[in-house]
Amino acid sequence: MRPTPYVASLRIYEPIDAFDPVDQLRWDAIPMTALTGRDEQLRALKRAITSEPPVLQVDGAHILEFEGKKYVAPWSTATRCWAALETFKDSLPAPVAKFFIPTSAEDAIMTNVDRDGLEERVPHIISETWVIPPRWFSLFSVDERLRGTSPDGAYTVMRTSVANAKQRCMYTHQSVVNSFGNGPIEEEIADLLEWLSMFHAESIVECDYGGLADYLEQALIANGEPGLEADTSIEDIHLSLAGLSKGDGAMAGEGYERLVSRWRRVAAFEQAM
Repeated sequence: MRPTPYVASLRIYEPIDAFDPVDQLRWDAIPMTALTGRDEQLRALKRAITSEPPVLQVDGAHILEFEGKKYVAPWSTATRCWAALETFKDSLPAPVAKFFIPTSAEDAIMTNVDRDGLEERVPHIISETWVIPPRWFSLFSVDERLRGTSPDGAYTVMRTSVANAKQRCMYTHQSVVNSFGNGPIEEEIADLLEWLSMFHAESIVECDYGGLADYLEQALIANGEPGLEADTSIEDIHLSLAGLSKGDGAMAGEGYERLVSRWRRVAAFEQAM
């Protein structure tokens, strides 16, 4: 069982030689067999119940080897904690936010943090809980999907080059703009494209269902389908985009509705916890 089974991640793995020499030595010391995903989640749980400033801890990274070359996705813990704090505070009226985030907890997160420096750093990992945004699926093709079982349970991972991901993201953005114009959905896709464009040209993009693969499998089986093999999320988003490009609203709606309905059943597990 994964420590945080409700989290999915979109990661950028940059070539190890894209980092500075000090980080290269640190990342090179991580064995390829290290359970970095479990380590990251265990530390996240610890941070949820303690006020330990994340910047005081040596950060870890996920490691990937492809064609004999090592790629690295740093956890970027401090940057992600600060960004999450700012996003949450912005979603609430200032007088209300203090009741959710005690001053002591905020001080712990921000202690010894170079706020200006963090704003300039780009996290290599974006996480979502209980759902995977449709725009993430648009970055991948069907043959780039890997799925199966491991000691932690079911898994689904998708990987592609950052060049492929950017090209597909631009196509998705243009399709949405042509059909709906500018707006919140278009803006989210534009933000994703901007994020992808900030990394080394030889980077690898990975979408990891994490523990959501287990919940998805349960939901599919309960719906009379054969588990993860029935997950057509990539196919559905591409069908929807093809419909938008052709001006075929029925086709676009069919793919999108299948995708959203499937993940709505996964999100329902949050209410059952």
